[in-house]
Amino acid sequence: MTEEDATAELQRLRSSIDNLDAALVHLLAERFKCTQEVGRLKARAGMPPADPAREAVQIERLRTLARDADLDPTFAETFLNLVISEVIRNHEKIKRAEGA
Repeated sequence: MTEEDATAELQRLRSSIDNLDAALVHLLAERFKCTQEVGRLKARAGMPPADPAREAVQIERLRTLARDADLDPTFAETFLNLVISEVIRNHEKIKRAEGA
């Protein structure tokens, strides 16, 4: 493979990565729209922002999905924990804003 071929292939792969990054951002935005609704519902119902039982189920579910997709389950869990932390933070903010 020539350097020119490698550069072209690198550009093609990076373009795909850029498209996937954009898709991930849009998917995360859509996910957070849903979790905002959950946060408002929980605030109105007087429910706590965190749901450890649900989180445990979701973590195990994501670890299984990761294994099935040949993705490191530990990485998937770390990523989900980051998302869950942000969701809880948002739910707490919603709860405070709604005075619940």
